[in-house]
Amino acid sequence: MTNDDNSIYAGFWIRVWASIIDSVLLGFIIIPFLLAIYGMDYLESKSLIQGPADFLLSYVLPAVAVIVFWAYKSATPGKMAVSIKIVDAQTGELPTTAQCIGRYFAYFISIFPLGLGLFWVAFDKRKQGWHDKLAGTVVVRK
Repeated sequence: MTNDDNSIYAGFWIRVWASIIDSVLLGFIIIPFLLAIYGMDYLESKSLIQGPADFLLSYVLPAVAVIVFWAYKSATPGKMAVSIKIVDAQTGELPTTAQCIGRYFAYFISIFPLGLGLFWVAFDKRKQGWHDKLAGTVVVRK
């Protein structure tokens, strides 16, 4: 996808808003289940993971949901709400499933050095974070 006009690429702050929307939605869905399973003690626990249900609901479900949304809708609900989507950086088409999976795991690389790979979006000419570059994707406005 070659375009010298940066206005089509979704910048840092719109992507932050999409992430906030996604986080709030996930919280509304997941927290009631966790409280039903573990009770109010869940909120006071210092453990990172309180059991298998916690691991599945807090880590596996969100990962699968994000990858499925990216693969089938090219966006999470938060991205849809702010009218942005993920596309293949070369073709502008929907990303492949492999790109979606790779992009998800590349987030860990983006986050590790003090979030530098995420902040990179603010300075990159194509508004790509490290996870986008590694997966061969860009985020664009619809």
